[in-house]
Amino acid sequence: MTTISYGKVLTSSTPHKSLTYGFKRKMGRNSFGRITTRHKGGGHKRLFRDVDFMYDKKNIEARIDTVEYDPNRTAFIALVTYKDGEKRYSVIPKGLTAGDTFIVNDKADLKVGNRMQLKNIPVGTFVYNVELKPGGGAKIGRSAGNYVEVVAIEGGAAHIKMPSSEIRKVSENCFASIGEVSNEENRLVVIGKAGRSRWLGIRPTVRGTAMNPVDHPYGGGEGRQGRGTRRAKTMWGKPSGKGQKTRRAKKYSNVLIVSRRKVGKK
Repeated sequence: MTTISYGKVLTSSTPHKSLTYGFKRKMGRNSFGRITTRHKGGGHKRLFRDVDFMYDKKNIEARIDTVEYDPNRTAFIALVTYKDGEKRYSVIPKGLTAGDTFIVNDKADLKVGNRMQLKNIPVGTFVYNVELKPGGGAKIGRSAGNYVEVVAIEGGAAHIKMPSSEIRKVSENCFASIGEVSNEENRLVVIGKAGRSRWLGIRPTVRGTAMNPVDHPYGGGEGRQGRGTRRAKTMWGKPSGKGQKTRRAKKYSNVLIVSRRKVGKK
């Protein structure tokens, strides 16, 4: 079992009260109460931090007061104070600490933490908290250690390389923050025991081959069996696993995909 050395990074253990509130976690259920994502439930009670992904305070410098842990995401968050006195939570990039500043501005310097439109960011720069549509708020590159690379700017669109290796187009007027998301060691954590997964709200996963034939395509048979099918599939019969395409054929954003993501064994 391994952990992250939070003491070296975090500067506060108590969240800012006016930016937190209680909430009921979905536990993998939709609005009808039906399970839409399996293996979720239980876990430690959490306090919600109101993190700003809109970044609608432009041309006002913000100073980082504290770096804090957020149980609802893998990245670290920072409590920032704008020059006009307003406080907000923001996902912090790697390399910024308490006392550092950033600004949201088209004419901002190319400095870690600053936020500007993609058309003003040089090709090859790593960015995070990228918008999919202008003014829509940060949607891409928000998890710990993630970053998006700007690979081209042409025809009113920016070509960006996603963490999945997919290259897609977004409007050059979309905003993005310079840098990489903090807490890059998160992917190296070894959970170590079943109880720790339950604390995180992760319930056990049963192997398909251990089920009955009525419950899964891999189920049944005397003793331990192979899957018995040419290609991997889910319990609902949909393709899954190594090298198979699972994206919808008529997805709205297909026209924006320049290069599909690499799938299968790395």
